[in-house]
Amino acid sequence: MILPTVSSVRALHEKYAPGPEALDLVLTHCEIVARIALRLAERAGQPVDTALVEVGALLHDIGVYRVGTGAYIRHGVLGHELLRAEGLPEELCRFASCHTGVGLTCDDIVTQQLPIPLGDYLAGTVEERLVMYADKFHSKSTPPRFLDVAAYAGRLAQFGPDKVTAFDALVDEFGHPDLDPLVAEYGHAWQQGAPLPR
Repeated sequence: MILPTVSSVRALHEKYAPGPEALDLVLTHCEIVARIALRLAERAGQPVDTALVEVGALLHDIGVYRVGTGAYIRHGVLGHELLRAEGLPEELCRFASCHTGVGLTCDDIVTQQLPIPLGDYLAGTVEERLVMYADKFHSKSTPPRFLDVAAYAGRLAQFGPDKVTAFDALVDEFGHPDLDPLVAEYGHAWQQGAPLPR
């Protein structure tokens, strides 16, 4: 598979961003997620296609530009459609549709009445899991913020113990990211949580 260059990925963001503020917010987030994922990949203990991780992370949230006033949960599916329309391979499109939370299942879609096509949107490859996991540690909230493992687990608890278990498996697989250098570099808020009772 021939991957797009970092500059062509940036051009895609510029093409679809509705304005400079959205471009800065989403592209900065994607760049941070790529950096976290690449750092985690260095110690993954298994073979990782780091070029695929970088490009997948840089593209994972491109669907945010298409959400408008609609349900944010649709950004992954919209990103997948956008990347497919751009002629990118399925392996890259999946980074958009399979990074939400710790994965969405048919059961999640039905029980939560989510406005996305019925299907399983689960990270399958180590590269997809790395990007999905790295994405949990930075939020595009206002203002943007970094989260540690406990803070994200606390957010996730509302979706059920199975989601916390899935997140715990990712923590076991990839470890805790060292976010301090990125917090210092970007100056975003730092949200640390209390460990959940087990």
